[in-house]
Amino acid sequence: MADIRQLTNVEQWEEALQGTSSRPLLLFKHSTSCSVSAGAHEDYVHYAGDSESPKVDFAIVHVLENRPVSNAVAEALSVKHESPQAILIQDGKPVWNESHWRITYDFLTEKLGQPAAAGH
Repeated sequence: MADIRQLTNVEQWEEALQGTSSRPLLLFKHSTSCSVSAGAHEDYVHYAGDSESPKVDFAIVHVLENRPVSNAVAEALSVKHESPQAILIQDGKPVWNESHWRITYDFLTEKLGQPAAAGH
């Protein structure tokens, strides 16, 4: 099971962004008050949970509770804010981003490959 790091301040975001020079980061921007985001969050967490030796790091920003972090992400990556939103970041730049109903377990598998789950 891969860890999902919750980014609650801008310093944590900047550290995570710097880390993308050695390993890609799949960042999930989650609105805790949105049912669409709840569904996407469930698939994101399930995908990360099935990933025993993932090819990416996982992080999450709760956009309502940590708006400065969410804004810093949008500004640093020049990616218009949406939530829910999944952004793959490598070498400090967005490789792709997707939002709303497109963020599914199958979509993440298509983009990142089948997670290396136990017993598979």
